[in-house]
Amino acid sequence: MVVECLTGKKVLMKGNYAIAQAAVLAGCECYFGYPITPQSEIGEYLSGKMQELGRAYVSAESELAAINMVIGACSTGAKAMTSSSSCAVSLMQEGISYACTDELPVVLVSVMRGGPGLGNIYPSQGDYYQSTKGGGNGDYRTIVLAPSTVQECADLTYKAFYLAHKYKNPTILLADGLLGQMMEPVEFKPYPYSEIENSDWALSGAKGREPRIIRSYGPLAEDRCEFLEKLFEKYKAIEENETLWEENDTDDADVVLVSFGSTSRNVNTAAKLLRAKGLKVGTFRPITLFPFPSKRLAELAKRVKMFVSVEVNMGQMIDDVKLAVNGLVPVELVHKGVGAPPDPEDIAAQVEGLL
Repeated sequence: MVVECLTGKKVLMKGNYAIAQAAVLAGCECYFGYPITPQSEIGEYLSGKMQELGRAYVSAESELAAINMVIGACSTGAKAMTSSSSCAVSLMQEGISYACTDELPVVLVSVMRGGPGLGNIYPSQGDYYQSTKGGGNGDYRTIVLAPSTVQECADLTYKAFYLAHKYKNPTILLADGLLGQMMEPVEFKPYPYSEIENSDWALSGAKGREPRIIRSYGPLAEDRCEFLEKLFEKYKAIEENETLWEENDTDDADVVLVSFGSTSRNVNTAAKLLRAKGLKVGTFRPITLFPFPSKRLAELAKRVKMFVSVEVNMGQMIDDVKLAVNGLVPVELVHKGVGAPPDPEDIAAQVEGLL
């Protein structure tokens, strides 16, 4: 069922629909996608809404086609996006690498399901590596935003379009099957960001100006080295200006539980249960997975006794936590391979066991 939403009104809505509606309000002009559970409702919603608004919607023949269609649309300066899940996002990795090298504002929504391989349709956080480290070739980074509520699914979709165009860099909204399918109240405010000027690089026809070319191929090693230095200066600026996180009760914490996405909801409750038992436990939630809030974790590592990474995978984000902490204190793992996050009571019991 497609839910009609008006800005300024709070409505009960599924996460996938919230993402799709936010994309419309952000000014998405083109959507190209291929259905796969658990994100198919994004394309379903946009198949009606985009045509109603006179915007472009294409049900592509494959995920490879979809990502390359997005690249083509973004090269003209258009706001374009695709959405997919896990094993299907794997098929897009070459295109994502191209888009990073082409410096194009691609927006990709990845709603994670169980893996590896075809896996299953249950929720998972097993694509942390895929999004933050990348499966394409060469040195590149994508901006990665991780919502924990349906409201954040909408708000961070807005931000994904803004950051993609601000930095001319592919940006991934990394949700999971639980967030995609669950319903919560959400309020759609008007798109809060200024539009980014693109007339100096977009391919819009060369009449009256010098022709432009967007390409990823660079035949000369010295030119490619110079380009990569410039590219990584941009990534450094993104780290300095766009890193986001949320922390609770860390001022006096001996132990900090680190989690992202929907898992953070149960982690916050687990921390409260442990506090009620007299244990000084705080929580830390990266909102940007790239840039990862390493500097803040390094600061906390100087005064806490332990970090515990809580994840619905076999342990992926824990690597970035360990790099940030740099051996100052132990970093432990509480996890579940696939499915809904562990119950707060289970998390609390496992953390108690570690202590």
